[in-house]
Amino acid sequence: MRETFQTTEEHIAAARVSFRDPGGAVVRHAGRIFRVVTPKATPTLRSFLQTPIADRWQTSGQLIHSFPVEDPATRREIANILGDERDWEAQDGLVLEHNAVPFPSYPWEWPPCMLAAAAELTLRLAEDLLDEGYGLKDATPLNVLFQGPNPVFIDVLSVEMRDPRSAHWLAHGQFVRTFLLPLALSLRLEMPLDKLLHNSWDGLDNEQVFRWLSFWQKLRAPFFTAVTLPVWLKARAEAKGNALYHPKPWKDPRQAAFVLQRLLRQSLRSVVELPKTAQTRSSWSSYFANLKHYPEEGFAAKETFVREAVRSLHPASVLDIGCNNGHFSLIAAEQGAEVVSIDADPQVVGATWNAACAAGANILPLVVNIARPTPASGWRGEECDAFLDRARRRFDLVLLLAVVHHLMVSERVPLPCIVDLTAELTRDAAVVEFVDAGDPMFRKLARGREELHDHYNREYFESALRARFHISRSEQVTPTRRLYLVRKLKINES
Repeated sequence: MRETFQTTEEHIAAARVSFRDPGGAVVRHAGRIFRVVTPKATPTLRSFLQTPIADRWQTSGQLIHSFPVEDPATRREIANILGDERDWEAQDGLVLEHNAVPFPSYPWEWPPCMLAAAAELTLRLAEDLLDEGYGLKDATPLNVLFQGPNPVFIDVLSVEMRDPRSAHWLAHGQFVRTFLLPLALSLRLEMPLDKLLHNSWDGLDNEQVFRWLSFWQKLRAPFFTAVTLPVWLKARAEAKGNALYHPKPWKDPRQAAFVLQRLLRQSLRSVVELPKTAQTRSSWSSYFANLKHYPEEGFAAKETFVREAVRSLHPASVLDIGCNNGHFSLIAAEQGAEVVSIDADPQVVGATWNAACAAGANILPLVVNIARPTPASGWRGEECDAFLDRARRRFDLVLLLAVVHHLMVSERVPLPCIVDLTAELTRDAAVVEFVDAGDPMFRKLARGREELHDHYNREYFESALRARFHISRSEQVTPTRRLYLVRKLKINES
């Protein structure tokens, strides 16, 4: 089920981070990720990890790498963390260590194109497993993380031995609820994924979706087969009782595999076709194509400033807040940085993901509004960490380009609070853009309420920065815009 991989200094304490699978649990200990597998589930998982398909998928980076832990002291430590509540008997079962994904993310933080990529990965793995006699018992986006722009399947305990005469995939209903329907509603009805998935881990109910659809939408693919028919035939399905989940086996295993393969490929076609009918524009998707407030030479100066800042700092990790289409994220990634790019607009985050994939850039784009970031969720609020908990002191450089004035004017966040948050997010430096109150975009956002920001000027901006940072360099790039490279003050200096 759910795994959360974290490697920062702030997350080195021992913690259980996955417990819903009866076959095992994942724990974080000393900055490393371990999976304890019960004795009952050990033979199947050990056998799977020795197959050519497991080797091929791990080598390609599409399946999380897993290494057996043989050290007795480490095994005892992990068993002690888990306790005795479920009779783990870790000394008799399998203990694995997984490679950690640098920055964990959740399906409700992805744009639709990333959810589609996770769905495609799940279906391709399920089809490849057929050849080895295995199947997937789970089909949820919570089994996938992203390494940069690339999806990685992380729940190796989802793999199970398959009845060779069965053509039934029990996880198909979960796939429809958690992948297909959220994608269709997001792309066809423009419903935000965070609203659909954040509090619906097991996906969407058919009857609920049926009520949302118009008459004609109910007759369109994929809603007709995934929603309308099941709702219409609900009484007939319920009459079958348990037989619905235990269909009659096929006599020929080859025929059963063929039918199951066809189901997987039909599901894949549905996922691939959906983005072709999607809206591709939003209020911010044409921002960079229509930079009336930025003369060409000013934008070129901004590019040069950011590139030189990244080159001089050599940051290993960068957070680009308000990334839009990822233009400056790509500049940071070109210099070798691992980049997390966030924006509140799913359309521009999707464009960033497409650009990162095309360039092979190490960029993880997420739909996150920094003014209202993703909260913690799950059991006791401990299964999925809040965005800020994952991000604090995680980055060497934070980019705040053309975003501070949005937070001040649209979100009414005081400048000192923005500076404080920036200092919490970065371990070292930030590039911050000052936009004067006379700037056309500032005045557009203010909508005639400029008097609320009478105190806001360059001197006030720099004074707020100096409370937490040294100003290493600044440059005027347009008459109303100035860039700052700032370095974090040491504790005894602040």
